Amino acid sequence: MYPAKRPPPGHGAPDPDGKDCAKPPPLRRLAHHLPHLIGLLLLAGAIFVVQREFRHLSFAQVRAGLTAIPRPALLLSAGFTLLAYFILSFYDRLAAIHVGHRLAFHRTFFASFCSYVLSHNLGFSALSGAAVRFRLYGNWGLAPAEIAQIIAFCSLTFVLGACALIGGVMLIEPGSLPILATHVPHLLLRAGGLLGWAVVAAYVLLSCRPRVLEIWKVRVELPGLRMAIGQVVVATLDVAATAAIAFALLPPTPGLGYPTFLAIYIASYTAGLVASVPGGLGVFDGAMLLGLSHWLPTPAILGMVFVFRIFYYIVPLFIAGILFAGHEVLLRGRGLVASRDAVPIGTTLSLRQSEADFSVIVAVGAVSLCGAMLLALGVLDPTSDLDAFIPPATGLFDHPSGFAWVTAMAGDYVPSLIGAGLMGMAIGLSNRVTLAWGTTIVLLCLAALLTFLRGTMLLVPGALLLTALLLAPFRRSYYRHARVLSEPFAPGTALPLLLLVGCVLTLGRLEPHLREIDANSWWAVVIGDDASNRTRLALGCAVLLMLLTLWRLILPGRIAVLPWDEALQERYADNDPGSPIPPEGAVASETGRAMIAFRRVDRQSPLLLGLGDPVGVASDRSSAIWRLRDLASQEGRDVAFWNVGPELLDVYSSLGLIAWPLAADGTAGRYLCSTAESGPALLIRLRGLQEAGRPTPSPRNDAAIA
Repeated sequence: MYPAKRPPPGHGAPDPDGKDCAKPPPLRRLAHHLPHLIGLLLLAGAIFVVQREFRHLSFAQVRAGLTAIPRPALLLSAGFTLLAYFILSFYDRLAAIHVGHRLAFHRTFFASFCSYVLSHNLGFSALSGAAVRFRLYGNWGLAPAEIAQIIAFCSLTFVLGACALIGGVMLIEPGSLPILATHVPHLLLRAGGLLGWAVVAAYVLLSCRPRVLEIWKVRVELPGLRMAIGQVVVATLDVAATAAIAFALLPPTPGLGYPTFLAIYIASYTAGLVASVPGGLGVFDGAMLLGLSHWLPTPAILGMVFVFRIFYYIVPLFIAGILFAGHEVLLRGRGLVASRDAVPIGTTLSLRQSEADFSVIVAVGAVSLCGAMLLALGVLDPTSDLDAFIPPATGLFDHPSGFAWVTAMAGDYVPSLIGAGLMGMAIGLSNRVTLAWGTTIVLLCLAALLTFLRGTMLLVPGALLLTALLLAPFRRSYYRHARVLSEPFAPGTALPLLLLVGCVLTLGRLEPHLREIDANSWWAVVIGDDASNRTRLALGCAVLLMLLTLWRLILPGRIAVLPWDEALQERYADNDPGSPIPPEGAVASETGRAMIAFRRVDRQSPLLLGLGDPVGVASDRSSAIWRLRDLASQEGRDVAFWNVGPELLDVYSSLGLIAWPLAADGTAGRYLCSTAESGPALLIRLRGLQEAGRPTPSPRNDAAIA
């Protein structure tokens, strides 16, 4: 039986009586959701601004804004893009030197490029690109604690640059800030600018005498003066070069100089970060429209924003995906050669589930961008100005016996529906659902075929096929079964399926009524005046209901919790890790041949605490770890693992967790695996159990679980 021993008072252990499991106070729950609420408000405001600007704007005017950008401006903007990513590489270069590793420049450049492409496309929550850095730097021999220092150093560097530039803008150009300039006194804005500069100055002065701070018994070494100045200079140049990418695309405009534009860009970029919307989509664009509308017409602003996103977001995302995929192939090739004569440990399940998150996140970003491209295909149809570089496919199937009837029937309608479907599939990909992986590849190939047959510029079907090729090799990353396939066929599953079939039939019946409309993307028909109100209402409701049912069906199946009853205690008895904390349940692996015990801890933050390593068949233990992480995501909690051994540290590291030694002297043996942010405080709470004299772990009998 599992011991019911409690730790002595004062050792910071979670209270087994249930006090820790009380719901957090209302204010804490509100603070937890406040960033999401701010993001929704900013996104709603951006949608209002964009809709207001588009009300009197035709698609031809948007195309004219794109084609009005001269070729020298495009080349100059592309050059600034290269410069911006080159400067970004020095974030990781300085960080690696700070932690005592002078890695080759091409390695720090690669890590910086991949991680920041990820953060640019996902928003502020992924600013540090932690999953990428843990994967790459771990392969290059850095310890998890050193990688955590690199992540913190890069995040701090960005904050310093932001404080320096935002402070300068608020001091010098307070009247250029969108919205704030008209609603906040300039004196107050200048005071905010002084505060930003004061933060930077205090940091630099503090670094004049390098010192080691102790925060929660964790030693943090501050950089020296030269390193601190380097951080400020690199971050400032990075933001300045990034703003120059967009500024080069604008026509010469009296009164709109680079300092004024820099103020507008920083304010817009900051709004996108605060909103935590992927890539600042909508929020950044709306803020740029507000800030630049005094000097430029809306088509010119939209053309600039669109090309800026292609240069700084879309193209680097595909390049990073290809580079990272090649890096993974090389690693696995070397691993196969090195382990050719070795005894294999576990099955391919371990390899599949310990894969870096970066491949999944790149796929989500690329598929979302492809969906947005298909949605906008009717507006941003290729023009003859681009034919010299990338020829169209027009004329290949114009013969009556060919496929011209297919493309005529599809028009913009079917590609726009596929685009909406891809946006829904991106949610499934982010949850690593197998069905979403297969469906997405089919939709991408179908969209590539349709856009090729309709004579679209070859760049569009090429990008769709490239995304499918980037997604295909990572089948093992998508290991979770969709709810529609994993749960019993019940009314809760049957109703969404019937609704989905009904939506597809409705959309098919509406197609003949929309074929004669010039721009017949489903969303263009809904907001336009070319169709009857009845048709527009039916089309909008059908698409909305289709997306909702897809979202319901593509969600991963729920993780079942095994209650900690007498039967489970008997199965666990011979594998007792000797923890003084009694579990409240366990999670089994996919095959059920391994399991891990856990307890919910809620006193300070919602946490799912794994108790010890999984027990059972060795090849299934990593599956149990990942399923406990899935349960934490399902319940909206963070996950941590207490009192684990060194055997599975690589699996915990693949979750983005850091191994903190439980022993007070830092010696190895047993660890707490948690995030870099929560580790020190959580370690203090739980280390008391180790000092109190934990029972000696009994010998494992893994066959008892199997």
